[in-house]
Amino acid sequence: MRVLVFLDGSVEDPAVPQVRIDDLGLQRGDGVFETILVRDGHPRELRPHLDRLRRSAAMLDLPEQDVNRWRRTVDEVLTRWPHDREMVLKLVCTRGSDPDGEPLAFALGMDVDEKILRARETGIAVVTLDRGIDEGLAERAPWLLLGAKSLSYAVNMAAIREANRRGADDAIFLATNGTVLEGPTSTVVVARDRTLYTPPPTTGILPGTSQAALFRAAQRAGWHTKVEPLRTQDLRTADGLFLTSSIREITRVHTLDGEPLPDARESHAELVAAYEAEYRR
Repeated sequence: MRVLVFLDGSVEDPAVPQVRIDDLGLQRGDGVFETILVRDGHPRELRPHLDRLRRSAAMLDLPEQDVNRWRRTVDEVLTRWPHDREMVLKLVCTRGSDPDGEPLAFALGMDVDEKILRARETGIAVVTLDRGIDEGLAERAPWLLLGAKSLSYAVNMAAIREANRRGADDAIFLATNGTVLEGPTSTVVVARDRTLYTPPPTTGILPGTSQAALFRAAQRAGWHTKVEPLRTQDLRTADGLFLTSSIREITRVHTLDGEPLPDARESHAELVAAYEAEYRR
């Protein structure tokens, strides 16, 4: 099942071609996007996602994003989706057609992939991969758009394919000095002694909306949280290693670079319960 609504309010058939061949999002990945989980008819962390969409668009010199128009577009998708069915909601804005086209902006609702549902339950194997950047690069070279959620995801997808070739499900990027960055589509969270740690966005990574929600929930449940640099060894010696993302939510990593990690199923279950409780408040 899929539902497609454009930012101008028009509802279109997602099975029919909608994007011009000269759209710069298609040709160059020149655009931004957000992916949101909808459960029980409610889009999770909608405002943080819209805020991040605005920040990413500003980094790419795209027109300022109208949050109210996006909210109306999201509502239009929600009215056409069964309340009891989970949805992946993708918000996309491209620069439009070259050279003088208007930006193309739409919301697309889709079913959650079975592979993601399995990963939530069973956990995943992960490998570490060199991202080829150092800690200060985001500040020195803002034109590289480190920390923007752009459509240019070729490197991210290549990293996942490389992980698959190595017999793993996903990857964690490392800076050239071994500092932990992020996953291709996720944020890294480490648990140690009932404290959760995640790398700072100043390293050039995308601020995680799901990670922020998890930290709020964990604090209510009696955990401590810290945002500070992590090294590869921190991943191996942690009580638990997790990847957070909007659709996979809190995913337990059971194997890192081919080596089994400590069993974190108990802490994972506790954190998932705390996370879900935030949305029942």
